[in-house]
Amino acid sequence: MVKNSKIPSASLERVALYLRCLEEIKSKGEIVISSERLAILCRTNPAQVRKDLSYFGEFGVRGIGYDVDELIKSIKRIIGADREWRLCIVGIGNLGLALVGHENFRKRGYRFMAAFDIDPEKYGMELPNGIRIQPLSEMRDTIKRLEIQIGLITTPPSAAQEIADMLGDAGLSMILNFSPIQLRQKEGCIIENVDFTVKLDNLAYHLKELEQDE
Repeated sequence: MVKNSKIPSASLERVALYLRCLEEIKSKGEIVISSERLAILCRTNPAQVRKDLSYFGEFGVRGIGYDVDELIKSIKRIIGADREWRLCIVGIGNLGLALVGHENFRKRGYRFMAAFDIDPEKYGMELPNGIRIQPLSEMRDTIKRLEIQIGLITTPPSAAQEIADMLGDAGLSMILNFSPIQLRQKEGCIIENVDFTVKLDNLAYHLKELEQDE
């Protein structure tokens, strides 16, 4: 059970990272892990690991560590990774195609149920996972009929806000935006913006600093 409903987003992201590290060491046959080792694997510190996990309850035994399998099950239950989530995607260009075909979505329980685009020439085209591209006019009915829960946006920036509004009007409260623009959120709708160029700018800054130190 989550102890604190106001959990920092950074802690949630780290807990998801802990899950991936735990799954990796479980695959190697390890059954117990300390906060020190988990911190090293996840590039953080033991105090941060313990603090992040404390938001969700009491885990581990002092002096022994965490039972890997039990901690995996607990984290999956906490973050909702122990069930299937239904997705739709809007904008089937190169990025959209890459995301739909990405094996990691299926492995982690995220299932693409529908795909939409504005280009009539793409309507009816079958994607690698078997779904067919539909026009935007079918979005609302399809989302309700298939009980879709999360929408992904991979459209050009000029169309992204309109699409986000359409997804919200269709009943979605969770949107992941890959378009390089910060979208306005309607009340009751959470939007996560994923801008690859921001990450590249961060790398460019560090590269510049390294060059200046030479």
